[in-house]
Amino acid sequence: MTDLVMRTLDESSAPLFHTMPDPLALAEKHRLVTFRPEWQRIALRDGRTVARAAWWGRAEDPEPLLVNWLDVAEGEEVAGAELLRTAPWHPDEIDLDLPAGWRDDPRLRAAADTRAAAARMAGYSPLVERFLYRWTPEHGLPESPGRLVLTPEPDDAVFLDLLRRVHSVTLDAHARRAIAEGGIEQAAQEELDVFHWMPSPRSWWRIARTPAGDPVGIHIPARNPSGPCVGFVGVVPEHRGHGYAYDLLVECTRFLAAEGAEFIAAATDRSNFPMAAHFARAGYPVVRERVSFWADGAASAG
Repeated sequence: MTDLVMRTLDESSAPLFHTMPDPLALAEKHRLVTFRPEWQRIALRDGRTVARAAWWGRAEDPEPLLVNWLDVAEGEEVAGAELLRTAPWHPDEIDLDLPAGWRDDPRLRAAADTRAAAARMAGYSPLVERFLYRWTPEHGLPESPGRLVLTPEPDDAVFLDLLRRVHSVTLDAHARRAIAEGGIEQAAQEELDVFHWMPSPRSWWRIARTPAGDPVGIHIPARNPSGPCVGFVGVVPEHRGHGYAYDLLVECTRFLAAEGAEFIAAATDRSNFPMAAHFARAGYPVVRERVSFWADGAASAG
Protein backbone atom coordinates (compact mmCIF):
# COMPACT_ATOMS: atom_id res chain seq x y z
CA MET A 1 0.00 0.00 0.00
CA THR A 2 1.41 3.37 -0.99
CA ASP A 3 2.19 6.13 1.47
CA LEU A 4 -0.42 8.60 2.61
CA VAL A 5 -0.24 12.31 1.93
CA MET A 6 -2.00 14.56 4.45
CA ARG A 7 -3.13 17.94 3.24
CA THR A 8 -4.66 20.87 5.11
CA LEU A 9 -6.80 22.88 2.73
CA ASP A 10 -7.17 26.60 2.03
CA GLU A 11 -9.59 28.68 -0.01
CA SER A 12 -8.04 27.67 -3.34
CA SER A 13 -7.92 23.94 -2.56
CA ALA A 14 -11.22 23.70 -0.63
CA PRO A 15 -13.04 21.94 -3.55
CA LEU A 16 -10.77 18.92 -2.96
CA PHE A 17 -12.77 18.21 0.19
CA HIS A 18 -15.68 17.06 -1.97
CA THR A 19 -13.73 14.56 -4.09
CA MET A 20 -14.82 11.35 -2.37
CA PRO A 21 -18.11 9.42 -2.18
CA ASP A 22 -20.68 10.57 0.38
CA PRO A 23 -22.72 7.50 1.44
CA LEU A 24 -23.89 9.15 4.67
CA ALA A 25 -25.17 12.24 2.79
CA LEU A 26 -23.08 14.51 4.97
CA ALA A 27 -22.88 17.20 2.30
CA GLU A 28 -26.66 17.51 2.38
CA LYS A 29 -26.70 17.45 6.17
CA HIS A 30 -24.08 20.20 6.37
CA ARG A 31 -25.39 22.38 3.53
CA LEU A 32 -26.26 25.18 5.99
CA VAL A 33 -22.90 24.92 7.79
CA THR A 34 -20.00 27.18 6.85
CA PHE A 35 -16.70 25.39 7.35
CA ARG A 36 -13.46 27.34 7.39
CA PRO A 37 -11.30 25.94 4.56
CA GLU A 38 -8.19 26.01 6.76
CA TRP A 39 -9.98 23.72 9.25
CA GLN A 40 -10.49 21.02 6.61
CA ARG A 41 -8.02 18.21 5.90
CA ILE A 42 -7.85 15.29 3.49
CA ALA A 43 -5.76 12.14 3.26
CA LEU A 44 -4.61 11.15 -0.21
CA ARG A 45 -3.36 7.80 -1.47
CA ASP A 46 -2.16 7.64 -5.08
CA GLY A 47 -3.82 10.99 -5.63
CA ARG A 48 -7.22 9.72 -4.44
CA THR A 49 -8.97 11.17 -1.38
CA VAL A 50 -9.44 8.30 1.08
CA ALA A 51 -10.34 10.27 4.22
CA ARG A 52 -11.52 13.76 5.04
CA ALA A 53 -12.36 15.67 8.20
CA ALA A 54 -13.73 19.11 8.97
CA TRP A 55 -13.28 20.85 12.31
CA TRP A 56 -16.01 23.26 13.40
CA GLY A 57 -16.46 26.42 15.44
CA ARG A 58 -17.49 30.03 15.13
CA ALA A 59 -15.71 32.24 12.61
CA GLU A 60 -14.10 34.19 15.46
CA ASP A 61 -12.91 31.13 17.44
CA PRO A 62 -9.11 30.77 17.51
CA GLU A 63 -9.39 26.96 17.47
CA PRO A 64 -12.18 24.58 16.46
CA LEU A 65 -14.62 23.24 19.02
CA LEU A 66 -15.00 19.73 17.63
CA VAL A 67 -14.66 17.48 14.59
CA ASN A 68 -18.02 17.80 12.86
CA TRP A 69 -17.42 15.81 9.66
CA LEU A 70 -15.44 12.60 9.26
CA ASP A 71 -15.46 10.43 6.14
CA VAL A 72 -13.26 7.38 5.64
CA ALA A 73 -13.19 5.11 2.60
CA GLU A 74 -13.71 1.39 3.15
CA GLY A 75 -10.51 -0.25 4.36
CA GLU A 76 -8.85 3.11 5.08
CA GLU A 77 -9.40 3.26 8.84
CA VAL A 78 -5.68 3.86 9.43
CA ALA A 79 -5.75 6.81 7.04
CA GLY A 80 -8.70 8.31 8.88
CA ALA A 81 -6.95 7.88 12.22
CA GLU A 82 -3.73 9.45 10.93
CA LEU A 83 -5.69 12.37 9.49
CA LEU A 84 -7.00 13.10 12.98
CA ARG A 85 -3.74 12.39 14.83
CA THR A 86 -1.58 14.60 12.62
CA ALA A 87 -3.93 17.59 12.68
CA PRO A 88 -2.77 20.77 14.44
CA TRP A 89 -5.98 20.77 16.56
CA HIS A 90 -7.14 18.06 18.93
CA PRO A 91 -10.59 18.92 20.30
CA ASP A 92 -12.14 16.52 22.77
CA GLU A 93 -15.15 15.58 20.65
CA ILE A 94 -15.95 14.00 17.29
CA ASP A 95 -19.58 14.06 16.14
CA LEU A 96 -20.40 11.37 13.60
CA ASP A 97 -23.74 12.26 12.01
CA LEU A 98 -25.73 9.45 10.43
CA PRO A 99 -29.03 9.06 8.56
CA ALA A 100 -32.00 8.08 10.71
CA GLY A 101 -32.39 4.30 10.81
CA TRP A 102 -28.79 3.72 9.70
CA ARG A 103 -28.50 0.47 11.69
CA ASP A 104 -31.08 -1.20 9.43
CA ASP A 105 -29.16 -0.50 6.21
CA PRO A 106 -26.06 -2.73 5.80
CA ARG A 107 -24.35 -0.19 3.52
CA LEU A 108 -24.83 2.70 5.93
CA ARG A 109 -23.89 0.58 8.93
CA ALA A 110 -20.63 -0.48 7.24
CA ALA A 111 -19.81 3.15 6.45
CA ALA A 112 -20.52 4.14 10.05
CA ASP A 113 -18.40 1.29 11.40
CA THR A 114 -15.44 2.35 9.24
CA ARG A 115 -15.56 5.88 10.57
CA ALA A 116 -16.02 4.69 14.15
CA ALA A 117 -12.98 2.44 13.81
CA ALA A 118 -10.88 5.39 12.60
CA ALA A 119 -12.02 7.50 15.56
CA ARG A 120 -11.11 4.71 17.98
CA MET A 121 -7.67 4.28 16.40
CA ALA A 122 -7.10 8.02 16.85
CA GLY A 123 -7.78 7.75 20.58
CA TYR A 124 -11.48 8.53 20.84
CA SER A 125 -14.11 6.41 22.61
CA PRO A 126 -17.88 6.39 22.07
CA LEU A 127 -19.63 8.72 24.51
CA VAL A 128 -23.29 8.81 23.49
CA GLU A 129 -25.77 8.26 20.68
CA ARG A 130 -28.24 11.06 20.05
CA PHE A 131 -31.36 11.88 18.06
CA LEU A 132 -31.18 15.05 15.94
CA TYR A 133 -34.45 16.91 15.37
CA ARG A 134 -35.60 19.68 13.09
CA TRP A 135 -38.85 21.57 13.61
CA THR A 136 -40.31 23.54 10.70
CA PRO A 137 -43.58 25.51 10.53
CA GLU A 138 -45.39 22.81 8.56
CA HIS A 139 -45.20 20.61 11.67
CA GLY A 140 -47.36 23.13 13.49
CA LEU A 141 -46.62 25.44 16.37
CA PRO A 142 -47.41 23.61 19.63
CA GLU A 143 -49.89 25.32 21.90
CA SER A 144 -48.52 26.83 25.09
CA PRO A 145 -49.60 24.83 28.17
CA GLY A 146 -49.59 28.10 30.11
CA ARG A 147 -48.57 26.48 33.39
CA LEU A 148 -45.30 28.34 33.92
CA VAL A 149 -44.16 31.94 34.20
CA LEU A 150 -41.14 32.64 31.98
CA THR A 151 -38.88 35.59 32.75
CA PRO A 152 -35.42 36.81 31.73
CA GLU A 153 -32.71 36.92 34.37
CA PRO A 154 -29.56 39.07 33.96
CA ASP A 155 -27.58 37.37 36.75
CA ASP A 156 -25.51 34.40 35.55
CA ALA A 157 -25.25 33.17 39.14
CA VAL A 158 -28.98 32.38 39.14
CA PHE A 159 -28.63 30.27 35.99
CA LEU A 160 -25.53 28.57 37.37
CA ASP A 161 -27.35 27.61 40.56
CA LEU A 162 -30.25 26.13 38.59
CA LEU A 163 -27.81 24.25 36.34
CA ARG A 164 -26.21 22.72 39.43
CA ARG A 165 -29.64 21.53 40.55
CA VAL A 166 -30.61 20.24 37.10
CA HIS A 167 -27.37 18.27 36.79
CA SER A 168 -27.51 16.85 40.31
CA VAL A 169 -29.70 14.13 38.78
CA THR A 170 -29.27 13.87 35.01
CA LEU A 171 -29.57 11.47 32.08
CA ASP A 172 -27.38 13.64 29.83
CA ALA A 173 -24.17 11.83 28.89
CA HIS A 174 -22.12 14.99 28.39
CA ALA A 175 -23.12 16.27 31.82
CA ARG A 176 -22.39 12.89 33.41
CA ARG A 177 -18.94 12.88 31.81
CA ALA A 178 -18.23 16.36 33.20
CA ILE A 179 -19.49 15.32 36.65
CA ALA A 180 -17.25 12.25 36.63
CA GLU A 181 -14.29 14.44 35.69
CA GLY A 182 -14.82 17.48 37.91
CA GLY A 183 -18.12 17.27 39.76
CA ILE A 184 -21.43 19.08 39.35
CA GLU A 185 -19.71 22.46 39.39
CA GLN A 186 -17.77 21.58 36.24
CA ALA A 187 -20.89 20.29 34.49
CA ALA A 188 -22.85 23.43 35.32
CA GLN A 189 -20.03 25.77 34.30
CA GLU A 190 -19.44 23.95 31.01
CA GLU A 191 -23.12 24.30 30.19
CA LEU A 192 -23.10 28.02 31.01
CA ASP A 193 -19.98 28.49 28.89
CA VAL A 194 -21.77 26.94 25.91
CA PHE A 195 -24.70 29.32 26.39
CA HIS A 196 -22.30 32.27 26.25
CA TRP A 197 -20.46 30.77 23.26
CA MET A 198 -23.61 30.80 21.16
CA PRO A 199 -23.99 33.98 19.07
CA SER A 200 -27.63 34.53 20.07
CA PRO A 201 -28.54 37.32 22.53
CA ARG A 202 -28.05 36.75 26.25
CA SER A 203 -31.44 38.40 26.77
CA TRP A 204 -33.18 35.33 25.28
CA TRP A 205 -32.39 33.11 28.27
CA ARG A 206 -35.44 32.27 30.39
CA ILE A 207 -36.12 31.01 33.90
CA ALA A 208 -39.38 29.14 34.48
CA ARG A 209 -41.33 29.41 37.71
CA THR A 210 -44.67 28.19 38.98
CA PRO A 211 -47.36 30.87 39.42
CA ALA A 212 -46.40 30.82 43.10
CA GLY A 213 -42.82 31.78 42.19
CA ASP A 214 -41.03 28.45 42.78
CA PRO A 215 -38.20 27.91 40.23
CA VAL A 216 -38.92 24.94 37.95
CA GLY A 217 -36.08 25.13 35.43
CA ILE A 218 -34.67 26.99 32.47
CA HIS A 219 -34.84 27.03 28.71
CA ILE A 220 -32.34 28.63 26.34
CA PRO A 221 -33.67 29.65 22.91
CA ALA A 222 -30.52 30.05 20.85
CA ARG A 223 -28.76 30.32 17.56
CA ASN A 224 -25.59 28.39 16.88
CA PRO A 225 -23.42 29.10 13.82
CA SER A 226 -25.82 26.98 11.73
CA GLY A 227 -29.07 28.62 12.81
CA PRO A 228 -31.85 28.54 15.42
CA CYS A 229 -31.76 25.74 17.97
CA VAL A 230 -33.07 24.57 21.31
CA GLY A 231 -29.99 25.43 23.31
CA PHE A 232 -31.06 23.81 26.56
CA VAL A 233 -34.12 22.59 28.44
CA GLY A 234 -33.74 21.59 32.08
CA VAL A 235 -36.05 20.94 35.03
CA VAL A 236 -34.87 20.77 38.64
CA PRO A 237 -35.32 17.31 40.23
CA GLU A 238 -38.05 18.26 42.69
CA HIS A 239 -40.33 19.38 39.84
CA ARG A 240 -39.86 16.39 37.56
CA GLY A 241 -42.67 14.01 36.78
CA HIS A 242 -45.14 16.74 35.83
CA GLY A 243 -44.22 17.15 32.15
CA TYR A 244 -42.61 20.54 32.65
CA ALA A 245 -39.81 19.71 30.20
CA TYR A 246 -42.48 19.59 27.49
CA ASP A 247 -43.75 23.00 28.59
CA LEU A 248 -40.24 24.44 28.37
CA LEU A 249 -39.67 22.90 24.94
CA VAL A 250 -42.93 24.40 23.69
CA GLU A 251 -42.09 27.84 25.06
CA CYS A 252 -38.61 27.65 23.53
CA THR A 253 -40.12 26.70 20.16
CA ARG A 254 -42.69 29.47 20.30
CA PHE A 255 -40.04 32.03 21.28
CA LEU A 256 -37.78 31.14 18.34
CA ALA A 257 -40.72 31.03 15.91
CA ALA A 258 -41.70 34.53 17.06
CA GLU A 259 -38.13 35.60 16.30
CA GLY A 260 -38.64 34.46 12.71
CA ALA A 261 -37.04 31.01 12.81
CA GLU A 262 -37.84 29.02 9.67
CA PHE A 263 -36.48 25.89 11.31
CA ILE A 264 -35.29 24.90 14.78
CA ALA A 265 -32.64 22.25 15.38
CA ALA A 266 -32.51 20.20 18.56
CA ALA A 267 -31.00 17.02 19.99
CA THR A 268 -31.31 14.62 22.89
CA ASP A 269 -29.60 11.42 23.97
CA ARG A 270 -31.25 8.24 22.65
CA SER A 271 -31.44 6.95 26.23
CA ASN A 272 -33.39 10.02 27.40
CA PHE A 273 -36.79 8.50 26.65
CA PRO A 274 -38.87 11.19 28.40
CA MET A 275 -37.27 14.00 26.41
CA ALA A 276 -37.54 12.05 23.15
CA ALA A 277 -41.26 11.68 23.81
CA HIS A 278 -41.57 15.43 24.42
CA PHE A 279 -39.88 16.21 21.11
CA ALA A 280 -42.23 13.87 19.25
CA ARG A 281 -45.28 15.44 20.93
CA ALA A 282 -44.08 18.98 20.13
CA GLY A 283 -43.76 18.22 16.40
CA TYR A 284 -40.03 17.62 16.13
CA PRO A 285 -39.24 14.71 13.75
CA VAL A 286 -35.94 12.84 13.96
CA VAL A 287 -33.96 13.83 10.87
CA ARG A 288 -30.53 12.38 11.68
CA GLU A 289 -28.74 10.45 14.38
CA ARG A 290 -25.36 11.13 15.94
CA VAL A 291 -22.65 9.11 17.62
CA SER A 292 -20.37 11.32 19.69
CA PHE A 293 -16.84 10.23 20.54
CA TRP A 294 -14.75 11.69 23.36
CA ALA A 295 -10.96 11.87 23.48
CA ASP A 296 -8.95 9.81 25.88
CA GLY A 297 -5.81 11.38 27.35
CA ALA A 298 -3.59 10.57 24.39
CA ALA A 299 -5.90 12.12 21.80
CA SER A 300 -6.59 15.30 23.73
CA ALA A 301 -2.89 15.77 24.37
CA GLY A 302 -2.21 15.56 20.67
